[in-house]
Amino acid sequence: MSTRTTLVITLIMVVIAAAFSAAVYDRLPAQVASHWNIHDQVDGYMPRFWGAFLTPLISLVMLGLFWLIPSIDPLKVNIAKFREAFNAFIAMIMAFLLYMHLLTVFWNLGYQNFRISQAMLPAMGLIFIFAGLMMMKAKRNFFIGIRTPWTLSSDRVWDETHRLGSWIFIAMGIITMLTIFFGELGIYIMLFALLVGVMIPVVYSYILYQEETRS
Repeated sequence: MSTRTTLVITLIMVVIAAAFSAAVYDRLPAQVASHWNIHDQVDGYMPRFWGAFLTPLISLVMLGLFWLIPSIDPLKVNIAKFREAFNAFIAMIMAFLLYMHLLTVFWNLGYQNFRISQAMLPAMGLIFIFAGLMMMKAKRNFFIGIRTPWTLSSDRVWDETHRLGSWIFIAMGIITMLTIFFGELGIYIMLFALLVGVMIPVVYSYILYQEETRS
């Protein structure tokens, strides 16, 4: 996906989120439910304005950061080598934010015959899968990927860590998507998979670095 196409698509997503909020603004409660605990119980509220427009604003800020990163990274030439994969990941993140925003607004409009966690987990699984696919092509840089002191110090450590990490994140995404069949246990399974999936590449990068420095 080209950078220009990605920018157009993601901006359209932000406009959709803001326009939908504006269209239903008068139907939203004065205090909008904004956070649910692991038991799908509301435990956080915010004023109507922020409940309606905070996510579109956050999306714009994140989009700005995503476009800034490739231009300020000292290794930006490496980011250019996997820019299309990075662009696809950006689009996925923006789609996730739009999806979560719509879920939240619909819930506050009274359409509450669904569980937020079960609706959220498959989308998070897709993000993990897209992250894994991006890692397959990622080259050493300071902002995107598995950035440890050891991956940043060596192209070989970076490449081998991301080769393993990509498959771990894809597996983690599939597991997360399947957690919808485990009810309330799903969120715990996802969190455990995330913890393991993050720790293994970190430890692996250290082992690779030690092997490289000893050789």
